[in-house]
Amino acid sequence: MIETVESAESEEAERPSISLEELALGTRVHPAAPAAEHAATLQVAPGLRTARVTAVSGREALVVFRGGRTEIKAALSPEMDADLVEYALAEKESVLVEVGEAGEVFVVGLVQTKKPSEVHVTGEKVVVEGGREVLIRSGRAALRLREDGDVELVGSRISAASRGLFRIVGRILRLN
Repeated sequence: MIETVESAESEEAERPSISLEELALGTRVHPAAPAAEHAATLQVAPGLRTARVTAVSGREALVVFRGGRTEIKAALSPEMDADLVEYALAEKESVLVEVGEAGEVFVVGLVQTKKPSEVHVTGEKVVVEGGREVLIRSGRAALRLREDGDVELVGSRISAASRGLFRIVGRILRLN
């Protein structure tokens, strides 16, 4: 059974019929259930859903299904990185949630809906490969690496510094 967290919005007056929202989400809150039992009566059809994250604590998150208002506890699937869920919370991105046959809820992925304004790449080793060329550009500065071994560095002012030996080796060196 899906575990929900009570909110002020979920304490609305009970309705005897199913709402359009509940029908669209595949959720059903039993109208006869008292408010205290409300958390145990939310039922969601099995499958994949999108949701937004409202809180994260360790390997658990509170999520709200798209179009819904009820917060639901969801475990992070074993392969899901907790940092991605924190990112989804901070950036207001959607997550992909899997609901099992027995009502268990797992966050299984991140749904990216916009281009990030900043990208961070971290790791023990970072590899960027291009079959013919790699180009890194910002404004009027650029670094181009070509498959034939040519390296081109362009900028209005280029600085280089070394804490140790600064070695420039080439068959021919041309200054100006």
